[in-house]
Amino acid sequence: MMRFDIMTLFPDLVGTVLGESIIGRAQKSGAICVRTHNIRDYSEDKHRRVDDTPYGGGKGMLMMAPPIYNCYTAILEEQAREEFSPKARRVIYLSPTGKVFTQTRAAELARDYDNLILLCGHYEGVDRRIVDEIVDEEISIGDFVLTGGEIPACILTDCVARLVDGVLSDAECYEKESISSGLLEYPQYTRPYEFHGVKVPDVLISGHHANIDRWREEQALEMTERLRPDLLAEQEMDE
Repeated sequence: MMRFDIMTLFPDLVGTVLGESIIGRAQKSGAICVRTHNIRDYSEDKHRRVDDTPYGGGKGMLMMAPPIYNCYTAILEEQAREEFSPKARRVIYLSPTGKVFTQTRAAELARDYDNLILLCGHYEGVDRRIVDEIVDEEISIGDFVLTGGEIPACILTDCVARLVDGVLSDAECYEKESISSGLLEYPQYTRPYEFHGVKVPDVLISGHHANIDRWREEQALEMTERLRPDLLAEQEMDE
């Protein structure tokens, strides 16, 4: 079983997002475990304060190191009490300064670790000292700015979790998807046969599986060339 521990100021937000659909069902089945931990519960301030003004000035507030460290050590203690001994643990800080997250990295995390501890920053970020002390890796979900790390943490958890055995019904569910295969996915159709004057391509109802496979491959290449030509540059192509 793979376990995700998410350190956040907004556990309800994370719980709501990850409690639905495939990831929610995977938690109920025991394929994965997702725990949220409210950093504010570990504040040493009587008002549960977790942020302060940055040294050197500047706008905004910075999350303090002690509540985060206390939360982190509490997670390790909780795991020990529950006799959860991960073979490999990775602490990740969701941050715009990290490397951009990819499907390849998701597959590596799913393969190499059975415990991911995710730190969600907020405000202007977190005291650098806590990053240097407990974080193994910083990951960004793109070159843009969000108000906090909760949504990126949900994205990373969703992406990695669906690669864990038992979460999806079959490995083919993710191996032939867009990006995972190295190309965009071919276009797909369902009922009705005709919609607003556009019919399903004849090859898909021909019953000829070899022709269908070839059509899908051609369509995947065409769509990738038209919409994401950068992906083709990374592929070894035959004639």
